Amino acid sequence: MTDLRSLVAAAMDVEVVAMYPLGGGDVADSYRVVLDGGTTVFAKTKVDAVPDFFVTEAVGLTWLRAARTVAVPEVLAVSDEPAFLVQEWIEPGYPAPSTERDLGVALARLHATGAPFFGREDRRSTGSRGLPNEPCATWAEFYATQRLIPLARLARQGNALPERSITDLEKVAARIDDLVGPSEPPARLHGDLWGGNRLIGAGGVSWLIDPAAHGGHREFDLAMMRLFGGFGEECYAAYNETAPLADGWAERIALNQLAPLVVHSIKFGGAYVPATQQALAALR
Repeated sequence: MTDLRSLVAAAMDVEVVAMYPLGGGDVADSYRVVLDGGTTVFAKTKVDAVPDFFVTEAVGLTWLRAARTVAVPEVLAVSDEPAFLVQEWIEPGYPAPSTERDLGVALARLHATGAPFFGREDRRSTGSRGLPNEPCATWAEFYATQRLIPLARLARQGNALPERSITDLEKVAARIDDLVGPSEPPARLHGDLWGGNRLIGAGGVSWLIDPAAHGGHREFDLAMMRLFGGFGEECYAAYNETAPLADGWAERIALNQLAPLVVHSIKFGGAYVPATQQALAALR
């Protein structure tokens, strides 16, 4: 196993005093690391990480942080071989009365900073299943060719969904132009915005972590937030007040939740399979 203590010490050019393992992740081994002098940082590593695993995450964090709209931890060190990432430590806090509204406003402003196109400029794949992020001119093209079609292939290879469901998924991809709603410019997306990737720090400030960042449709982030919960209605209301959503957004939630549902069906099976089938039924 990688000697993370030595890697962090060398990267930060300071002795590591203590390391405390953290729970909650299903991908990497994470630690709270105390450095000589009292500074605390967050570090993680992964055995048998695919090439560019943490470098891709670091690029995404830096891209989101550059928007200066929502709090994102600073990347302090990153390496591909050996694979590890060191970033700013976020001291846990408690929600304030304005926490949800503040996040809604900040997220709307993050999305509005935009992206050069749908996808990633560096073309790096993201997520635990390495989904592609080739640049696309429209959201319809991106969602079909970079999400739904690759996921149908992975689901078929892994027998993760019944063949009928995979066929339905391919049919959704084929008629995507009729489903995505009004055209919008690419938004700067977190890309994996479930409640576990939002930390609340001092003063009730929301911090976003562990992105699968790319240029996409802002409704995708918002649908992901609703899929697993963890965000208050004040957050969505503040978002819509700041950047009103296009008519029909609620009817498109099932479409935008489809990709993460298939990912979870592939990874975990269980209740995610009928949830995926329910989303597909809503799109027939």
